[in-house]
Amino acid sequence: MADEVACFRYFDSRDLLGFVDGTANPTGHEIGASTLVGSEDQEFAGGSYVVVQMYLHQMQPWARLPEDQQEQIIGREIVSNIELPDATSGQKSHKTLATIVGADGTEHDILRDNMPFGRPGQGEYGTYFIGYSRHLCVTQKMLKRMFLGDPPGMNDRLLDFSTAHTGAVFFASAPRTLSELVQAVQA
Repeated sequence: MADEVACFRYFDSRDLLGFVDGTANPTGHEIGASTLVGSEDQEFAGGSYVVVQMYLHQMQPWARLPEDQQEQIIGREIVSNIELPDATSGQKSHKTLATIVGADGTEHDILRDNMPFGRPGQGEYGTYFIGYSRHLCVTQKMLKRMFLGDPPGMNDRLLDFSTAHTGAVFFASAPRTLSELVQAVQA
C-alpha cells in the first residue's frame, strides 16, 4: 500500500484538537537514552524502534465538547498546557495512560514527533503519530493502555474522537549497522 500525507506544523506545536503535542518529550542528553538501543542489545545498538500511526479525528463532535471536558480527556489545560492532576481511580486521561512507569518507579520516555494533517477535499483531519523508542515494549504498553484501558475497559477517551487508520512498526538501524550490511553485500 502506498500513501502520501502532507503534514504541517500548527501554531506552537499544537495538534488539530488544540493541545500542545509532545510536551513530555525528552530533551538534551535524555533524547538518546530514550530513543537509541543501548548496550543491552549490542547487535542493534544505536538503532531506534519507530512506531507510525495515522489517526483521523472527528472534529465536529470534539468541537462540541466543553473545554473542561476536552482538558479532562487530554490531561492538560488547552491554553497554558499545564498538566492536570492524574486520576487516582476510574477514567484516566490520555496523558496518564501514555505515561509508562517501570516497577522501580522510573518513567520510560519516547520521543514523539507528531504532525497534524488535513485533507479537506476528503474530509480527513488528524494526527500522524511518530514515536521513537529505545525499547519497543514502552510504546506497545502505551498503546495497550490507550486501547484496552487501565483498568481494562477504561480505554482512552481520546479514542472516542480519534481513530487509528493506519499503523506500522519499523526498526531504524544505526549508520554503523547499515555500513556493515553494505560491506557484507559487496563482499
